[in-house]
Amino acid sequence: MMATTHALTGVAIAAAAALVSPEVSVVAIVAAGAGGLFPDLDLYAGHRKTLHFPVYFSLAALVAVGIAVFDPTTLTVAGALFLVAAAVHSVMDAFGGGLELRPWLGTSEQAVYDHFNGRWIAPRRWIRYDGAPEDLGLATLMAVPALVTFEGQVALAVLGLLAVSAVYVLLRKPMVRIAEYLVGQLPSAARERVPTRFVEDLQ
Repeated sequence: MMATTHALTGVAIAAAAALVSPEVSVVAIVAAGAGGLFPDLDLYAGHRKTLHFPVYFSLAALVAVGIAVFDPTTLTVAGALFLVAAAVHSVMDAFGGGLELRPWLGTSEQAVYDHFNGRWIAPRRWIRYDGAPEDLGLATLMAVPALVTFEGQVALAVLGLLAVSAVYVLLRKPMVRIAEYLVGQLPSAARERVPTRFVEDLQ
């Protein structure tokens, strides 16, 4: 799924936390938004494996939420929301497409790596690929709680993320051709450092 979808999911989690404790709104937005984006920092280094932990993030989130409930400080609340959003991100990716350059073709059976069981989880393809129309639909759905709960700059930022999402959906497939062309122009030594999925059709 799109990074913006994950970010908006994090903000939706923040909105839920803010409804329970309005005083944590700022902390919730920052922590859950960051947690929603964090796993995708592995985009060019073992994507959906290096920083995606569907089981471990989920277990850590359960513990962190328990700590935050019994000892609600800025640090414990932020840590819990970060881990909840990161766990949701890692699990959500299993419901999308695979890791191939053209995930709409459905040729990959690798969605997200499960370190606990030492295997790849197969893609469910409920969201066929990142940038699919249904991905935009999910991003829009995730934006609703934030737009209802927050105002001002936060609401504008949420609308901005939705606009970026819409543009990405329009450009998703043409971007593949552009990426392949650019990678094809790289020297062989540089191309070896590019993730496999970007060069699989150039072999």
